[in-house]
Amino acid sequence: MDAPHRAPGDTERSPGDATGPEAPSAPRGTFVLTRDFSAPRADVFRAFAEPGLRARWFRLPGRTATAEHRLDFRVGGEAVARNVFSSGGVEEHLENQSRFLDLVPDERFVFAYTALVNGVRRWVSLVTVELADEAGGSRLSWTEHYSYLVTTGDGSRDVAHLRGGTALLLNGLSAVVEPDRHRGPRPIATPPPPA
Repeated sequence: MDAPHRAPGDTERSPGDATGPEAPSAPRGTFVLTRDFSAPRADVFRAFAEPGLRARWFRLPGRTATAEHRLDFRVGGEAVARNVFSSGGVEEHLENQSRFLDLVPDERFVFAYTALVNGVRRWVSLVTVELADEAGGSRLSWTEHYSYLVTTGDGSRDVAHLRGGTALLLNGLSAVVEPDRHRGPRPIATPPPPA
C-alpha cells in the first residue's frame, strides 16, 4: 500500500504510531462561535436539514463544478461533501464525512466529522450546534471539539484555519437564511435631467 500523500512540512500525529515520552501528541482543543440571525431558529435549522438549502452554503473550497454534496439529516445519518481545490498548479482533494448523533428539531444537533485531504485523515471533530430564540430572531452557538491527526508544522496555523473556515461556513449560512442582509446597497436613483 502506498504511503499517504503529505504536503511539505506535514507530520503524522497519531497516538497509534509512536509510544513513550517522545510520542507526538495530537493537537486538540475546543472553540465556540456564535451568530445572531434575524431569521427564526426553525429557518436556521431547516438550512442545515434540507439538502437543497444546505448545498447553497456548506461548501468546501474549490470550483462549483467539482463540488459534491450528499445529506441524510437524521440520527445515524451521514453528510458527505467533496471538492477539488487547486492552488499554484497543485490539486488537493478535500472531503468532509459527518455522522449525526443527536437531533432535536429547531433546538440542537450533534455530529462527528472527519476531514480528509488527499485521502489522509487530517482531523476529527465533535460539534454541537444549539439554536435559541433571540430578540428579533435567533442565536446559533457552534461548539467544536477537535483533534488533529496530521498537522502542518506545529499545527498552530491548522487550528486558526479550522476556526476561520468554520466562520466562513457560518457566513454562508447567514447569506442563505438572511438574504436581504447580504445584498449590496441599492443604487440611489438619479433624478432626471431638467427639461
